[in-house]
Amino acid sequence: MKIDELQVFKQSAEKITCLTAYDSSFSQLFDECGVDIILVGDSLGNVIQGGENTLGVTMEDMIYHTQSVAKGIKDALLIADMPYQSYDNAKQTLANAQRLIDAGAQMVKFEGGQEHKDSFKILQTNNIPVCGHLGLQPQSVIEMGGYKVQGKDEVSAKKIIDDALALEAWGVQTLVLECVPAALAKQVSQALSIPTIGIGAGVDCDGQVLVSYDMLGINTQHLPRFVKNFLKDNNDIQGAINAFIMAVKEQSFPGNEHSY
Repeated sequence: MKIDELQVFKQSAEKITCLTAYDSSFSQLFDECGVDIILVGDSLGNVIQGGENTLGVTMEDMIYHTQSVAKGIKDALLIADMPYQSYDNAKQTLANAQRLIDAGAQMVKFEGGQEHKDSFKILQTNNIPVCGHLGLQPQSVIEMGGYKVQGKDEVSAKKIIDDALALEAWGVQTLVLECVPAALAKQVSQALSIPTIGIGAGVDCDGQVLVSYDMLGINTQHLPRFVKNFLKDNNDIQGAINAFIMAVKEQSFPGNEHSY
């Protein structure tokens, strides 16, 4: 998928599907089933490396897994996460983003808002496509006091809205909203001309992403409420992927039970 097709989804109101992948076998399977976006997530720190959070993931880890995932993709848009402390200043951000693009990513994603203004703007200047990430930011989980829903009060909700508008102005082309109230995610989605992709952010985002290991029921501990095991009611992995795609497109997932 080409990046400019993201706007077509937004304009046509067709929901975007996104799953994480960390190797070529899963990325090929997701691609063949028709998943729109494949994300090489720094969630590999949890599901591949067994860490308690994503903070131990390195640029070398992300480059290795991005190269592996890229080999399995023909049609899906490939986004790669920039790991913890890989975008602390503009010069560093540009160098590391270019490394991920060279590894096969079409777009890079990193967390945070206006505090990273220089990083967003230098990528815009150098024509490197960016996906933003607001709400719960796993790389800041310690500062945030744990994995908690964000934007529940008026002040924090306004900050998320202001950050989203700023990111759009700085050329960000899509935005992940994680663990925010569904009403706030709807408000942000309606305020932006770029698509939003939700995870624990309600059905009114322009798309939905899940960690593939959660979607397939591989993870069984510490599952947040937005997770659904699509393999449970299907006979094989392909069936689970197709069920996820259909549920997102038909807007039956996420339901109220998966939202805040």
